[in-house]
Amino acid sequence: MLTRSMGTTLVAGLVMLCMGDQGKGRTAQVGEAGAAGAGDAAAPAGATISGKVKFTGARPVMAKIDMSDEPVCKAKYQTPPTKEDVVVSPTGMLANVFVYVKAGLPATYKAPAAPAPVVLDQDGCRYHPHVFGILVGQTMSIKNSDGIAHNIKAKGVKNRPFNISQPTTMTTPRTFTAPEVMVALECNVHGWMKAYAAVLPHSFSAVSGADGSFKITGLPPGTYTIEAWHERYGAQTATVTVSGAETKTSDFTFAAR
Repeated sequence: MLTRSMGTTLVAGLVMLCMGDQGKGRTAQVGEAGAAGAGDAAAPAGATISGKVKFTGARPVMAKIDMSDEPVCKAKYQTPPTKEDVVVSPTGMLANVFVYVKAGLPATYKAPAAPAPVVLDQDGCRYHPHVFGILVGQTMSIKNSDGIAHNIKAKGVKNRPFNISQPTTMTTPRTFTAPEVMVALECNVHGWMKAYAAVLPHSFSAVSGADGSFKITGLPPGTYTIEAWHERYGAQTATVTVSGAETKTSDFTFAAR
């Protein structure tokens, strides 16, 4: 009887142990899925605001850039490059417009830690990207891929300005401490080199592509003020209300002047 009782107790213990392990496995899976849904940029939970930026009127002709004094950069182009102030597609769509949530996020919202530095590359005596967003405190890696002298000047107002030299191929890290749209960046050596950094306390932003399209994903429910900023034509705003995982459309149109 004692042996049978001990055997029964042992079997029951093993069954409970296995069930406990299965329960822990389910808990871990739920926790991991929840974490991924909340912070994974590849598959953000929440709503989406998408749209296109259109251009109307006569398209301005962008001046060609004379790189004859910089043969290293000139050799990187089959035809002379042009300035990037206004980039309009053949179908009338406007690129390089920065679209972001200007207001509406809950006061308690806190952006997740930035996953990696934002790279600003100087290649072909031009900045890549021309317009971009960066989180407060996120590292901006300023890269010199040309191997010739560049001098990067950040004209911050809410952020401390800086002016750094890069005489050769190298990378220099910098960060911004306060929200600011925009911080203008330029090269003191090559006057045509310009870029714009939008420093935000969140990552709900996008830059319109060559086809004028943009998409902001992962938004919590709410009513938002969306601003579209362009370096020459200024800013426009729209109000958009989203809930759940729905997608709302908000288009913008900039006119020549």
